[in-house]
Amino acid sequence: MFSITEYLTEEHRECDRIFAEAEGYVKEERWEEAQKSFATFKEETLKHFMREEDVLFPLFEARTGIIHGPTQVMRMEHAQARDLIERMEKALQERDKKSFFSIADTLMILIQQHNMKEEQILYPMCDQHLDPAEVIPKMESV
Repeated sequence: MFSITEYLTEEHRECDRIFAEAEGYVKEERWEEAQKSFATFKEETLKHFMREEDVLFPLFEARTGIIHGPTQVMRMEHAQARDLIERMEKALQERDKKSFFSIADTLMILIQQHNMKEEQILYPMCDQHLDPAEVIPKMESV
């Protein structure tokens, strides 16, 4: 059984891999592949956010009583990422390579900082307070 940290960090890595794949297709102006790859990135990233927001964060908050701390910051950053993803999708549909990469740079900085905070602070806190055998199956059902 994975720890919560291991499980969610692996999801981060997979989303990063798909993101890089989509960027590669855009760079080569392989628009159909780029759109498919980006759609997968969006789907997997939003599923990851839902797993955290609908399962992990509420369980953590209920167990610890910490509601105005790291989970609140993570939700705010998820909202920022969702906005950037929508803007990237629009740029991709318009085949606007310059806008796509400009927004992609902003998203990548946000995601890297966000993931680091989750992986180094929030997830270890979750591992201290929650049982992965209870949490991971619930997240997988999302």
